[in-house]
Amino acid sequence: MPATGIRPPISIGAARVRVLAAALLFSIGGAGIKACHLTSWQVTSFRSGIAAITLLLLLPEGRRGWNWRSALVGVAYAATVTLFVLANKLTTSANTIFLQSTAPLYILLLSPWLLKERTGARDVLVMAIVVLGMSLLFVGTERRYATAPDPVQGNILALLAGICWAMTLMGLRWVGRREGGSAVPAAVIGNIMGCLIALPFALPVQSGSALDWTILVGLGAIQVGLAYVFLTEGMRYVPALEASMLLLLEPVLNPIWSWLIHGEKPRAWSLVGGVIILGGTILKTWFDSRRRA
Repeated sequence: MPATGIRPPISIGAARVRVLAAALLFSIGGAGIKACHLTSWQVTSFRSGIAAITLLLLLPEGRRGWNWRSALVGVAYAATVTLFVLANKLTTSANTIFLQSTAPLYILLLSPWLLKERTGARDVLVMAIVVLGMSLLFVGTERRYATAPDPVQGNILALLAGICWAMTLMGLRWVGRREGGSAVPAAVIGNIMGCLIALPFALPVQSGSALDWTILVGLGAIQVGLAYVFLTEGMRYVPALEASMLLLLEPVLNPIWSWLIHGEKPRAWSLVGGVIILGGTILKTWFDSRRRA
């Protein structure tokens, strides 16, 4: 049979495995960033640069559909990945991923103005749940680790990462409404921007072992690049609600890897707050799916 250039369809089971594989790869980000002894700005710049190259090589969608809307969303994405790395270098992986997962709160607060989407009573319930979980992350004194030397500053940066991630998600929804476009161009542009913005602060490079550079290449090519390939392929066949549920594997596993590898044991309040935030995320996803139905 002659080659047509069209990928054959995959089964729903194989698609679910791809989404889960993406979540698994995303989840190693916190532990990987902490294991690399290059500076925060070096990890940010080179990780994003490697990720952009990987996406351009592996995903045809990343090489087309570039426009000013994708670039605008790319700015929010670049800020997200930059703040995520900076936060991970200062606070625990648990707090970083849980605070970034507060994005639904900011979406509910901003979408009436930016997307003209109404907020209902159920949305207010989600807001209250996420605010409660977020507040618990700031209860008491955070223990310092070698891999989390400044938890207070790191928590603030992680909070900002959540806001930027919310802007990214709303931007992707905005682009999709107008053009039905893919999220991949915005991810490529955002990684290029993240690389270039952090590059002046990353130079000169005067440190780093072979292991550090190996970890860095893995973070860019596998933890981000390959994960997006899996996610893009899986999302073609997995319903959005189910994919959102499967992707919750990332915030569940992220602190576990840092605990096993770096000894970062999350506080009880952090774990409770994280569970509450994830519960609010699940509720919002469910409410959104019913609203669309």
